Amino acid sequence: MTGEFEQAAAGFGAKGPLLGLDLGEKTIGVASCDPGRRVATPVTTIRRTRFAADAAALRLLAAERSVVGFVLGLPRNMDGSEGPRAQATRAFARNLVRTLALPVALWDERLSTVAMERDLVALDASRAKRAAKIDESAATFILQGALDRLRTVVAAKEE
Repeated sequence: MTGEFEQAAAGFGAKGPLLGLDLGEKTIGVASCDPGRRVATPVTTIRRTRFAADAAALRLLAAERSVVGFVLGLPRNMDGSEGPRAQATRAFARNLVRTLALPVALWDERLSTVAMERDLVALDASRAKRAAKIDESAATFILQGALDRLRTVVAAKEE
């Protein structure tokens, strides 16, 4: 493990459920995975208020699922640079680690919302249904990408 994500993800240990988060200005999409880290599934969307309330909601979800860490989508620009949203996500991650004492890894989320919107359109979901599910679907996309990467890293170590 050499990249920023891999270094942070080392704190997760080998097994245990993770929560994936798609951090928006008004909402936080949440996804979870099984303890073996094979499949990400949508959980819920949290309406953001203030950090303390957001963290309390995440603490409850983490406790209910015996979570060992968080994967936050990092909204990079298409050229890989980081703007104000990425800086805000990094600040949220730092605060989350201090508040919940669980490791956090940042996963490049470029195009996650676009990809999930396209999938929901393909499933012929109504605009209202897409709006209700897009954040947790994006969180699922983010978490699944991270899980796939973690499996690749583990497989490479075993060779």
